[in-house]
Amino acid sequence: MANYDLVVIGSGPGGYVAAIRASQLGMKVGVIEKSELGGICLNWGCIPTKALLKSANVFEYIQHAESYGISVKDSKADLSEMVKRSRGVADGMSKGIQFLFKKNKIDHITGYGKLKSAGKVEVDNNGKKEIVEAKNIILATGGRSRELPSMPIDNEKIIGYRKALVLDKVPKKMVIVGSGAIGVEFAYFYKTLGAEVTIVEFLPRIVPVEDEEISKQLERTFKKAGMNIMTSAEVTHVDTKGKGCKVTVKTKKGEEKIDCDIVLSAVGISTNIENIGLEEVGVATDRGKVLVDDYYKTNIPGVYAIGDIVKGQALAHVASAEGIICVEKIAGQNPEPLDYNNIPGCTYSNPEIASVGYTEQAAKDAGYEIKVGKFPFSASGKASAAGAKDGFVKMIYDAKYGELLGAHMIGANVTEMIAEIVAARKLETTGHEMIKTVHPHPTMSEAVMEASAAAYDEVIHL
Repeated sequence: MANYDLVVIGSGPGGYVAAIRASQLGMKVGVIEKSELGGICLNWGCIPTKALLKSANVFEYIQHAESYGISVKDSKADLSEMVKRSRGVADGMSKGIQFLFKKNKIDHITGYGKLKSAGKVEVDNNGKKEIVEAKNIILATGGRSRELPSMPIDNEKIIGYRKALVLDKVPKKMVIVGSGAIGVEFAYFYKTLGAEVTIVEFLPRIVPVEDEEISKQLERTFKKAGMNIMTSAEVTHVDTKGKGCKVTVKTKKGEEKIDCDIVLSAVGISTNIENIGLEEVGVATDRGKVLVDDYYKTNIPGVYAIGDIVKGQALAHVASAEGIICVEKIAGQNPEPLDYNNIPGCTYSNPEIASVGYTEQAAKDAGYEIKVGKFPFSASGKASAAGAKDGFVKMIYDAKYGELLGAHMIGANVTEMIAEIVAARKLETTGHEMIKTVHPHPTMSEAVMEASAAAYDEVIHL
């Protein structure tokens, strides 16, 4: 029977990061993982998706090469080769986790982990069972595609994100249900490769968690690209009999039927908390989430939970941050609890979206009197030179004290710009400090300074 200071169930961005940090802090660590190291993010989520999107982005550049003074003839997209590259990238990242485990002397325990009691985990490896003991156990079991009763996933005609990563051909017509990050990223990918794409969103606007102006800008861009956008719409039935699918959509104007080849369900995630021993051990849950304190301790001593299965945003970088905080607390340190209002969100469609903090409406709802500044990339020298003038940066400040409340960006490479805002908010930067922070020219990031100046009627280039 193996004994550890810490056992982690799940090796995604929460689990493997927690394990490595724990090893750095002197703990003997084991990680239980039934599949590839790196979890969904590295193998079937964040990383392979971004590899596919890069392929689509390159293809899109080639399609518009003449705009840059370059002539390219007879270019075509090969989905099978794009998928092959994507899987290779994912495999390389997973092998990188294997290397990090060896470097940090972390044991990879192959199998399905299930709590047996505080301090004990049963590992089932294809029917061969063993008990692993640990002073502390972290549950990091992640999530999976959520299914709607009206459209159960069959992985043939109604698919989830995993199948969308490895299709063998581009569908002629595709309906994507849900317009969060997963939905709009795949919408961009398959539209760029030639599919006729329809997005169906239950809420009044696409990317509904984003600032309203961001949503409107993305919808304009997607419609300009030829996508059909249906908001305030609900899929009530999908008929998969016959060759394709017939999707029934309920709208404010009545019922509409859409013919397509494939339906992608992108309506969020369900947490993986079933059959991991929570009920048997008595771990408290609520509405599909494990209940934890600010340091991810459950109601059972020695049992912790992080990532998608607890409160907060279901994002890889959130899970990693939670894992580090959790193990540092276990090690006797005094880490600062995570500020969930200062978590960046990124969507990697084209244009990209990046945001952090309050939206304009949320800031008003919270009682703030605000100053808002916007700077369009059409006024940016670098954006013009790059041929990427769509989009803008929007900065939101507290009118009374100048506190940076939020930032919202849509455009090329904005996911690489948002960390500046996260750091600035962490340091309680004011609007005037952002204006006086000299940004390099020409860069897309100048828009942050200019938008801040616009909030105080000091903008120069607009």
